[in-house]
Amino acid sequence: MRLLLDTHVWLWATLGPIGKLGRVGADALSDPGNELWLSPVSLWELIVLSAKRRVTLDMEATSWIQKALAELPCSDAPFTSAVALATSEVELDHKDPADRFLAATARAFDLTLATADRQLLNGKGFRTLKIG
Repeated sequence: MRLLLDTHVWLWATLGPIGKLGRVGADALSDPGNELWLSPVSLWELIVLSAKRRVTLDMEATSWIQKALAELPCSDAPFTSAVALATSEVELDHKDPADRFLAATARAFDLTLATADRQLLNGKGFRTLKIG
């Protein structure tokens, strides 16, 4: 399976506690047959959360991100024109632009969005895997 990690899933996998992932999440992330993907939107979200002190890191955010990417390698799911166009093809019950970009990224790159976010799990036009 080709999994696009929602920002919180990526953080749970790297910051712990691993129990937040649940059995499905832990199995999916540790399965060598699965490809893990990450959007630059998630990196941006972490930088913003860190600056607002909603997430505490043990080092400056950009250094932490580089370390985390080395420890849990993920393929880059870039923000492309195909992703921008796919934002009109996904349906969400809320207007969070980061979630819309993640859903559109999953659609554009034929990925399954691994998330615990109910609003994303209830979205349409993209595949999800319930984590946690």
